[in-house]
Amino acid sequence: MPLYTADALVLRTYKLGEADRIVVFLTRDRGKKRGVAKGARRPRSRFTGALEPLTEVRVAYFEKERRELVGVNYAETVRSPLTLDTQDALGYVSYFAELLDEWAQDADADDRLYRLGASMLDALGGGAPVEPLARYFEYWLLRLQGLYPEARGTLSDGAMAFLAGSRAVAPHQVGTVPATTQTLRELESVHRALIAMHLEKTLKSDRVLRDLRRPGLSG
Repeated sequence: MPLYTADALVLRTYKLGEADRIVVFLTRDRGKKRGVAKGARRPRSRFTGALEPLTEVRVAYFEKERRELVGVNYAETVRSPLTLDTQDALGYVSYFAELLDEWAQDADADDRLYRLGASMLDALGGGAPVEPLARYFEYWLLRLQGLYPEARGTLSDGAMAFLAGSRAVAPHQVGTVPATTQTLRELESVHRALIAMHLEKTLKSDRVLRDLRRPGLSG
């Protein structure tokens, strides 16, 4: 029963029994894993604060042969989205984590996908504007998976300019790439259609993002 340690991004959790949680996490070196964090729902759990979506952790887990779920021994927080101080940023955390969960393959290491997810945490922590950052993330996610079509002739000049700028800057610099609200809405529509076509479903976090746009809810 080998024990592994890894850098990981928490993608989601759900309840198991009375006190435990199942944790879905993306490791840098061994892909996506699902594991049981025993006692994670207890008030004094050693996992407190470490299992929020998009938290970067140092995790230790053990695997048993022919078992789908690993056993999570500990998860030590490296960086946490709980330090973000705006409702908008926290709303997009769930969106990024859900997309990573949908795209990542079980036990299939993808360092580029891991680095893209970790860079979103960096950018949000550095105050990057959330809507341009979301369009950046969607573009690179689709592009890395070979799903972004040749868009010339179908996108506006402004949208094409934003994509060109997104290829030239790091995520935390996305605020320097010029983009009007109209351009960002155009790209959002295109990206959501591509994502829905690939996943064949609508993301749960879409409703959260729509709520954030209601008057009085954005910070």
